[in-house]
Amino acid sequence: MATQTSNTTIFTLTHPDIVKRTSVASLLYSGVMVLLGIFLFVAVFGMTDNTSTASMALMVCGTVLILGGIFRIFWKSKQLIYLPTGSVATERSLFFDLKYLNRLTDMLDNLSAEVAGVKSGTSGNVRMDVMITKDSKFVAVQLFQFVPYTYTPVTKVKYFTGTEAAALSTFISKMQIRYLRQV
Repeated sequence: MATQTSNTTIFTLTHPDIVKRTSVASLLYSGVMVLLGIFLFVAVFGMTDNTSTASMALMVCGTVLILGGIFRIFWKSKQLIYLPTGSVATERSLFFDLKYLNRLTDMLDNLSAEVAGVKSGTSGNVRMDVMITKDSKFVAVQLFQFVPYTYTPVTKVKYFTGTEAAALSTFISKMQIRYLRQV
């Protein structure tokens, strides 16, 4: 387990085993959206009555598809990859009540610490930023506390691999399931 300085966050750090790569599937999907939008535009100009409701609807749909495809190409075509396993990593934030801060900090310092009864919510004074791979072989975690107007780091970024990552991944999954049941 390694740590970074507390002024870096999971969302801004660069870890040697995490790289950002272009998703071919996302690029293809975005390209199809742009081409379909262009096709709809061409179809509108081929219509005999360009002022009809149908032509306006096709033009709006074409515009939405083109803009959505361009947005996806430039901002949604990258994904984080954990190099040792090739698994895709996702970033998310979990929120907790302030009363759980000590238990969460202890859990990150010692994964065998008791965290029973800890519940996540839609908002809270404690934020846990997480980067986790789909295969649960890598987890990066950092805790923040809300101090008026901003979240300030409570812990450094901590990295977990192997069985530690799997244990932490199980905890994170339980917190997300509890959150989804509450909503």
